[in-house]
Amino acid sequence: MTPDSSAKLVLLIYLAIGVGIGVWRFRRLNFEPSTWFLWGLERLYVPFMFHWRANRRCPFPAKGGGLVLANHRSPVDPLLIWMNNHLGEQSGARRCRVIGFLMAREYYEIPGLTWIGRAMQCIAVNREGKDMGPARAALERLRQGDLIGVFPEGGINEGTALREGDTGIAWLALHAQVPVFPVYLRDSPRGGDDMVAPFYTRSRVSVIYGDPIDLSAYYDCKRTRTLLREVTDLLMRRLAELGGVTYAPDAVCAERPTVAAESNAMPRATG
Repeated sequence: MTPDSSAKLVLLIYLAIGVGIGVWRFRRLNFEPSTWFLWGLERLYVPFMFHWRANRRCPFPAKGGGLVLANHRSPVDPLLIWMNNHLGEQSGARRCRVIGFLMAREYYEIPGLTWIGRAMQCIAVNREGKDMGPARAALERLRQGDLIGVFPEGGINEGTALREGDTGIAWLALHAQVPVFPVYLRDSPRGGDDMVAPFYTRSRVSVIYGDPIDLSAYYDCKRTRTLLREVTDLLMRRLAELGGVTYAPDAVCAERPTVAAESNAMPRATG
């Protein structure tokens, strides 16, 4: 065999091994082809562009429902949260899990982003929050054992302090009765009014995972507006503490009545 023939044979062997590994990973992940393609692309893109680093291994469960709660600084935030969630703390082999993010409908319906949103099992929501359909769809997904990602600040926050969280996160967590996983994203690339620039702006991103938040003490309480506000503020404060920042509405929250103050008038419920 000539040297050229030997070199071609070695290249074919490497190619066969690469294809074999790709097929094995595809079958192991149990993803749709479009999702598998995006996962492979992200594995190359995020470390190269954003020097992704985390404080610990991902605490998301290997199976079962969970609500992922994060601050929102950049359009690339969902990619940063999805990165390396297969490298969890539990022992044994893990699979990468899809995180179905709640996504503003005006972005979901942009050509190209619609395909990505569907591949990633995102749920389109209206910013005004008058349609309960997306919330109920997210609730059903959580009850089926999926991971749902939420940015409760209601949009990209260019400031430092966390904005007041939407009470929808408390509604989902209490109805689904799943753990809430806070994730603080630091130094996500920003683009101001330009929603494309962050995707090609190199930066050094830190992802800070917190311990899951147990809300079981609230499960039997009637879901009044006061309760939902109190639980939401609790979650947002935990997220702010994780990132070492402040929660802007704290001064207002201090003046609100608490669930404990309403306990005598509050009927108990299990639903």
